[in-house]
Amino acid sequence: MELNELTSLVSQGSDLSAEQAATSADLLASADVPSGVKAEFLTSLAQKGEVASEVAGIAGRFRELARNPGLEKWQADGIDVCGTGGDKIGSFNISTTVVFALAAAGVPVLKHGNKSITSKCGSANLLEALGVNLMADDATLAKSMEALGFCFMFAPAFHPAFKEIMPVRQELAAKGQRTVFNILGPLINPARPAHQLLGVFSADVVDMLASTLHALDLKAGLVAHTSLADGRGMDEMSVVGTNRVRGFGALDTVDASWNAGEFGLPEADVSDLLGGELEDNLKILDELLAGKAPAGLENTVCLNVGAALHVVGRAESIEAGIQEARDLLLGGAVKAKLSDTKDFYTAL
Repeated sequence: MELNELTSLVSQGSDLSAEQAATSADLLASADVPSGVKAEFLTSLAQKGEVASEVAGIAGRFRELARNPGLEKWQADGIDVCGTGGDKIGSFNISTTVVFALAAAGVPVLKHGNKSITSKCGSANLLEALGVNLMADDATLAKSMEALGFCFMFAPAFHPAFKEIMPVRQELAAKGQRTVFNILGPLINPARPAHQLLGVFSADVVDMLASTLHALDLKAGLVAHTSLADGRGMDEMSVVGTNRVRGFGALDTVDASWNAGEFGLPEADVSDLLGGELEDNLKILDELLAGKAPAGLENTVCLNVGAALHVVGRAESIEAGIQEARDLLLGGAVKAKLSDTKDFYTAL
């Protein structure tokens, strides 16, 4: 099937089957399909509104096309924690901090990400400043999992199929046109961990992305978005608004709106969560581990760690996970993990 045939179906309002969506991924990755044809398909799909079967079909195919880092040993117990980005709030690197806390707790973290486009300091930027080699080879990634309990896979090194799509994405982004690629990144982790905690930029895509991850056969996870009182939103679970949360896999019965009080935490103002440039965020991280950060930030990090511990089955409830998270954060375990990380990469 040609891509313009799929565009025709989509532009008439038809949803693609998972098989048709997978075919579209192959055509988007092909050097033989003109850029204009790709742009028309992506625009039509976005204007119709992507559904779970389409996103799962595209994501599943790009997972197959990704370069395998050979980390299967940690797949079944592993988790990825990330946000889609795009909320424009400018919050501190919450999910990156969660990675170190989970690793300190003995939970394998297979982190997949990129340098930030929408914020001043993305996860890759902070990890690099903390000593992590973003371009580590596969052998180093495996050693990092053995020694530290986490690794970071820099997305551009694992998705050669994206090379033929990048110019089209950039062209559409310059026009302000969102595409399915704005949400694909967190769905195509090349190590394929069985668990995921995913923060998304809009409450409108929570259900769809939970259904997508369910269709991709992950073992368990949560998709969350925080709606703020002023109408803005965050791609994190937090204590500064209402968390729209949907589960998948073993947690697919979770369909809720949660506030901080449900976990015994005080509500905070979004200003508690704000980050800045790289140097600002490194300072905030030091303050957080010393118990001197704003309470809203500490509680938000603990909420996310607690949720992740629950997702992987390490905590009976999110509340129980929050208490363990606070012990990890303030008891020196996370600080020690940061020190071990720097030592590990320095010694290579």
